[in-house]
Amino acid sequence: MGILLRFRDIMASNINALLDKAEDPEKMIDDYMRNLNIDLGKVKAETASVISDERRAKRTLDECRTEIRKLQNYAEKAVEAGDDEDALKFLERKATQVEKDNQLQIAYDLASANALRMKQMQEKIMSDMGQLEERRINLKGKMVATKAQQKLNSSSSSVDASGSVFGAMEEKVDQAYNEAMALAELRAEPKDDLDDLFAQLEKSKNTNTDTNTNPEDELATMKDQMKNKE
Repeated sequence: MGILLRFRDIMASNINALLDKAEDPEKMIDDYMRNLNIDLGKVKAETASVISDERRAKRTLDECRTEIRKLQNYAEKAVEAGDDEDALKFLERKATQVEKDNQLQIAYDLASANALRMKQMQEKIMSDMGQLEERRINLKGKMVATKAQQKLNSSSSSVDASGSVFGAMEEKVDQAYNEAMALAELRAEPKDDLDDLFAQLEKSKNTNTDTNTNPEDELATMKDQMKNKE
């Protein structure tokens, strides 16, 4: 009957109130669920014995009351037969059974109450386990939602950081592109042909040289040209 000693504690327990004050609800739920399973096992194991006691008490009480009715009937028949002495004996025995009946009634009431308590404890434990399971599901759902939100927040932060890095990289690429385009433009601009420049300088030099020719040399050249014509 050990579990019956905890009847008041089990019936008075408020799982939700205790969980609301718990620092670690998930661990508390696991602990309570484990204890409730132990208590439920004890209740089921002892219920059979309690019910057996109740049935035995009821049977003994019924037998006693049957005996009382029988002695009452014997006493009445003895009186009808004019046998007062036997009638008195039956009534004395009946009085003993009546006293016994009172004791048996008390025993039966206690056994019946114990059986009722067992039923109430089993229902209470099952109810508490149902509430715990519901709280566990809700808690796990909140934990999943929290982790998902944290992951989303972390992803958002990564996106922001990646955006900043990408912006810096994009700026560098733009700068390199602009520099490359500027260089291409420079290479595409018309440039002086050094060979032409040198040729022009040489021509100018030769022209200046022809203009400043020695008259004697020029006369000799003219004579040579005339001889060639002949």
